[in-house]
Amino acid sequence: MSMPAGDFTAQTASEAESHSPLRDFLRTETGSAAVLVAAAVVALVWANVALADYEAFWRTRLSVEAGSYGISLELREWVNSGLMTLFFFVVGLEARREFDMGELRDRRQLALPIAAGVCGMLVPVALYLVINAGRETAQGWGAAMSTDTAIALGMLAVVGRRMPPGLRVLILSLTVIDDFLALAVIAVAYSDRISVPALLTAVGVFVTVLVFRRYGITRGVVYALLALVAWIALLESGVDPVVIGLAMGLITYAYPASRSDLEHATGLFRLFREQPTPELERLVREGIASAISPNDRLQRMYHPWTSHVVVPLFALANAGIPVGGEELARAFASPVTLGILVAFVLGKPIGIVGASALAAFLSRGRIQLPVGWGALITAGTLAGVGFTVSLLIATLAFDGTRLEDAKIGILAAVVCSFVLSQAVTALIGLLPRRVRLRALVGEADMIIDLAVPVDPDRDHFRGPRDAPVTLVEYGDYECPHCGRAETVVRELLGDFRDLCYVWRHLPLTDVHVHAQLASEAAEVAGLQGRFWDMHDVLISHQGALRFDDLRGYAADLGLDPERFERDLRARAGAVRVAEDAESADLSGVVGTPTFFVNGRRHHGAYDVESLSAAVRAARERAAVAA
Repeated sequence: MSMPAGDFTAQTASEAESHSPLRDFLRTETGSAAVLVAAAVVALVWANVALADYEAFWRTRLSVEAGSYGISLELREWVNSGLMTLFFFVVGLEARREFDMGELRDRRQLALPIAAGVCGMLVPVALYLVINAGRETAQGWGAAMSTDTAIALGMLAVVGRRMPPGLRVLILSLTVIDDFLALAVIAVAYSDRISVPALLTAVGVFVTVLVFRRYGITRGVVYALLALVAWIALLESGVDPVVIGLAMGLITYAYPASRSDLEHATGLFRLFREQPTPELERLVREGIASAISPNDRLQRMYHPWTSHVVVPLFALANAGIPVGGEELARAFASPVTLGILVAFVLGKPIGIVGASALAAFLSRGRIQLPVGWGALITAGTLAGVGFTVSLLIATLAFDGTRLEDAKIGILAAVVCSFVLSQAVTALIGLLPRRVRLRALVGEADMIIDLAVPVDPDRDHFRGPRDAPVTLVEYGDYECPHCGRAETVVRELLGDFRDLCYVWRHLPLTDVHVHAQLASEAAEVAGLQGRFWDMHDVLISHQGALRFDDLRGYAADLGLDPERFERDLRARAGAVRVAEDAESADLSGVVGTPTFFVNGRRHHGAYDVESLSAAVRAARERAAVAA
């Protein structure tokens, strides 16, 4: 608990929401950056030790035949056009999840990432074309525009120890838009001669997918087969087939599990517990699966594979180039290398920061930066890391020595962007504390997830009601996790004297048969001014919450026993408990304990470190706003 209040440490950045789907995605991308870099290093060593063997291996042809029809591609093409389709599918899934449930669910938040993402591609392309004006190498402009998500987030974990958590979300939003536009560029500018019949076939298959989805067909194997047919059709059409991966990801819904679906799954499991038949086992599996969105299920299934296998394989297949003194001397005199290097290292931050400033100015404050200017500049420098998609486009645009020059430029941009990002974060760290906070946090209003605001005249409070940070918990007195969280909450209240804590009821009656009665007992005790006393007793005796137990607790607390029993039998607290449960439903709460920090849902763990990090971050933001 000795961390300075003004520091956004790595703990604040990573633990505040360490177990949310978004944070899981970011953690996977960040961890995979090391695997990706290792694969690139292996490719470079392999190519410089035995270039002929390296090229011969990846040019080996692999054929797949079914009857008279077959596909024959080099191993590198199977990776670039085959496995990378799965990578773009995962990118599409995360983009859709952000639109449905994440930071971009507020459509007003879309304007700035779109403007910054588009200009963060146009400015680098413009710089590349200026350097390559009048040369045949101008055709490689597409290799100078796309950020690599995994390496950018991996670098952020190294250089961004004091950065706010919102910077990760901003980078992800920018790179999703980046990948989407880059894929459109691949489809339009870097595809071979178009075969219209094959292209129309692919379009027809995708329309079929949309129709099936519209009529509620949920069999994954059906969509997998249709996607495979569309991939083959696109391959035959001359359009890079990775397009179908992104398209399939973007149409896959994301939604939170509803309490009714979870209660239905609980009921099915109880039936199976009583009658463990194969049919009920199948129903339980289907019930559990239906409670989780297809987007979440598919991300959990494929994202680790794309991050730790597909993308590293792509690096292994494409990053191998000779990097001796002669090759480097030639490359850094080449307009291809210089164009790519300048485009990424200068063009990306200029485009992102410039577009953000212009959007904020033209909107007259309606569009606000999600982070401070210092963090935004850091996002721009980190976005100068181009690797995966840039290499993919380079292999489509060039061959021979020009391709080698492009690869050297891409690898050099990674190194230069890392050094520049380190310098920017170091300079921010030298600023005075108050200026540094504003540079990191900014002044944007965050999205509020708590549907029913805290009411001083209604809610149950611990701590000062005018505190800068309010922690709301939806809890269940019979839930063992809430019992463990109570210890954490008490420690937080001891550590943060300016923290206000609010308890709201969410009895999960499908799994905790005494939770509803216990919640009503707390409210009935509140009618005699002893809510928190009863709360403490109930949370400490979670295994004894029957009617007689509650009546005994009331007597021990010195309550009027007759009034307590009369009010409890009359269910005098039921309305209040129902109101809390309804507010939980409106806020998308389905389990306990669930915490909100200043109205923003805390998706992370509820240990002391994680909740403390979230409280500190909220306190810093409140200080800047004040």
